[in-house]
Amino acid sequence: MSGYVYPEYLVETEWVQEHLNDPKVRLVESNEDPLLYETGHIPGAVKVDWFTMLQDQIRREFISQEQFEALCSSLGIDSDTTVVFYGDKNNWFACYAFWLFEYYGHPHLRIMNGGRQKWTQEGRPLTTEVPSYPPTSYKAKPANRSVRAFRDDVFRHIEQGLPLVDVRSPQEYTGELIHMPNYPQEGALRGGHIKGAVNIPWASAVNPETGVFKSAEELRALYEGKGLTPDKEIIAYCRIGERSSHTWFVLRYLLGYPNVRNYDGSWTEWGNLVGAPIEKGPNP
Repeated sequence: MSGYVYPEYLVETEWVQEHLNDPKVRLVESNEDPLLYETGHIPGAVKVDWFTMLQDQIRREFISQEQFEALCSSLGIDSDTTVVFYGDKNNWFACYAFWLFEYYGHPHLRIMNGGRQKWTQEGRPLTTEVPSYPPTSYKAKPANRSVRAFRDDVFRHIEQGLPLVDVRSPQEYTGELIHMPNYPQEGALRGGHIKGAVNIPWASAVNPETGVFKSAEELRALYEGKGLTPDKEIIAYCRIGERSSHTWFVLRYLLGYPNVRNYDGSWTEWGNLVGAPIEKGPNP
């Protein structure tokens, strides 16, 4: 697939249609729009809502390992199930769900290239029927902290001059906005970006007409052109960690960068953190 280092982590829409009835494959739809699944989804796909199903409803934290095990068990996912994620907005939240499954060590994960956009553009089947699968007794692995960055890791990155990539919109990066354009401006007391971070908006990695990822050559030019090379430790962030999980996936699996972490605290933590170094203005 276009020269990717780990192409096995992507599947095409044709592959998905050929495996609609494969009991070893579970399709998972994760969207930004929480009501989109109900309007029609790929036959056999289950819904995993990032906010109500993957987040602790009291603390700012993921669900626990035990809750993750219960979720997978309820969706009929076992340790040998190949889980294929797809969704709206260029697989934005599909990559977030993928990242959390990676965090808890599920061994067989895929992203459907192009997401809902490509599936519907090709006129492939949709259904409103919600599937039900026999429950399993899923056992997760201990959390893999190597894919996740915390604020102390970010402070160390700044002190050591290591690369940070801000994947938000240019207006958020400069400090003009504290949320995405055309969304309510909420969640942070300060605008700007983490000291030393470069801005590469997450959606730059996909073809807007088809939703598919750009070629490895195009992606390397995009990231290496801003100094993000595979020999460096990189932390990606956005506002709450969802857009940066998309960039994390691109860097880790399409380009093969070995040391990439997603800072899911992101700007809602950093922009509210007393004493945290913030910069404003465009890319250096």
